[in-house]
Amino acid sequence: MITTTRRDEHARTARSLGLSACDWPALGTSAQLVVTDPGSMSVARAAVEHVLAEVDLAASRFRADSEISRLNAAAGSWTDVSELFAGALRIALDAAAWTGGLVDPTVGDALVRLGYDRTFAEVAPVAGALPLTATAAPGWQHVELDEHRLRARVPAGTRVDLGATAKAYAADLAAAAAAEAAECGVLVSLGGDIAVAGEAPAGGWPISIEDVTDLSLPADDCGPVVVIRGGGLATSSTRARRWRRGGVELHHLLDPRSGLPAAGPWRTVTVAASTCVLANTASTAAVVVGDSAPSWLRERGFHARLLGHDGAPVYVGEWPR
Repeated sequence: MITTTRRDEHARTARSLGLSACDWPALGTSAQLVVTDPGSMSVARAAVEHVLAEVDLAASRFRADSEISRLNAAAGSWTDVSELFAGALRIALDAAAWTGGLVDPTVGDALVRLGYDRTFAEVAPVAGALPLTATAAPGWQHVELDEHRLRARVPAGTRVDLGATAKAYAADLAAAAAAEAAECGVLVSLGGDIAVAGEAPAGGWPISIEDVTDLSLPADDCGPVVVIRGGGLATSSTRARRWRRGGVELHHLLDPRSGLPAAGPWRTVTVAASTCVLANTASTAAVVVGDSAPSWLRERGFHARLLGHDGAPVYVGEWPR
């Protein structure tokens, strides 16, 4: 269940509960950690940083030494993988199957063709024209994962990118690890992907829903505040991670059916779910599916807030009005 609270009430509640927070750059975005026991912050942060370092080494396509880079370079050969990477890849494949391909890890080549071929901070914000040809992603069905032998294989010429799910998976893992290590309530936010674990503070976790152009920076004007008591919350936005090629504005949320940035009516979709991975999968799919997103989310029992390009909100389920 999610509820709303006034922003000044949120601030008073946080102070009265003695919550402690810190943030730092991680995974190409910003990581935020909030704990209910300030004395456990150092232990909780160490647990979060350990998980994020492992996820980065496993799933970052911007590292030559990562497992995903080795898999993509294997040209169709089987590649040994860790349990962590196998779990991340399994989640990506399950997300693709569950959404009918609206979220698909085989969009890696399309991202590179559009200029997102390095850490986003290093992507030139403006550059020359690119041939923007609609080409469907190869398809998640062609990715093979042998979880028993811990190995995976992608066809030659196919590049896997786990950006749509790996960050949310990292948030879920990090929150669970920190709550166990610190023995207190924990909230982990990774650039809009939020997971909570352990005992929530009285009244739940108040979360400001931001609609900003750069999720690594603080918002000048925060949106509404909602409260969750468990699970996760994820926001997918076409306003963040944008760049221009030949006068054409591009963004990182691709439609696997065309290999081009999703062109639907939504600039931001926020979803609450039982895990951050599920919330992220649903919010990404909603941006991609376009006009039918409210009914798509409603039929699957989600609570969500969608913002159109004109800023008008649409609410689904029990999301507070």
